[in-house]
Amino acid sequence: MVTSSGSLPGDVRVTNLGVAFDGLEVLRDVSLDVGHGEFVAIVGPTGCGKTTLLRVIAGLTPPSAGEVWMDGRLVTEPGPERGLVFQEYALFPWLTVSQNISFGLDAAGVKGDSKSVQVSKYLEMVGLRGFENYRPRQLSGGMKQRVAIARALATGPAVVLMDEPFGSLDAQSRCDMQTELLRVWEQTHQTIIFVTHSVEEAVYLADRVVVLSARPGRILEDIVVNLPRLRVRTGSDFNALRAEVMTLIQTPGIELHRPALPSDGRGAVSGRPR
Repeated sequence: MVTSSGSLPGDVRVTNLGVAFDGLEVLRDVSLDVGHGEFVAIVGPTGCGKTTLLRVIAGLTPPSAGEVWMDGRLVTEPGPERGLVFQEYALFPWLTVSQNISFGLDAAGVKGDSKSVQVSKYLEMVGLRGFENYRPRQLSGGMKQRVAIARALATGPAVVLMDEPFGSLDAQSRCDMQTELLRVWEQTHQTIIFVTHSVEEAVYLADRVVVLSARPGRILEDIVVNLPRLRVRTGSDFNALRAEVMTLIQTPGIELHRPALPSDGRGAVSGRPR
């Protein structure tokens, strides 16, 4: 489906964005385009404004300057076309897995068989079939995050915003969830904007890695990850790209910011493999 503006659902445009809190400048002159179906990771040093940028795109934090547009419409508040997943699972402890997943559907007025079909679909998609009637206290951290992801996806948002969703997991669970997220993304074709402190995670997951400077956060580099999936974390190309991103983050005062190469929205650049 093409929107009235001529764009595909899930297009996000950030233009000249600035954010300040009580005189503290957090973001400065950030401009970023994310196309339909892209997976874009945002990295940078602690305090650079990664989460703030995500919250502005979500409509939770108003910008001090600039604008955010989605599908040709100005973002001024939260909306159902943007799903949110945070590091804290934010599940309702008194609800079952199925009830947590259906929470957004309930709010949207989806009932009966339609709701059951959607809940069943996403239970299957995130590998939680058989756990429908469990409550959060009975689940591992990775399983809780699967519920949170299913809940965010169930309402069919064009864009999924993820803020350190795997940050609290152990190393093995984190790797498993990264691979699981890619599998789900390949099925849903939703746009994902993913904030992380882990450069390895960003390079493993994303079509593009956007590197922010130290506060006030500005875009230092927008790097296309031209590596085929599933990616080998120990490969020389993977490690070279990871080292490049780490150098950008760790070098004070660096100002590079070259535009990203044109993409087809799913990570293929100039005919090269994803």
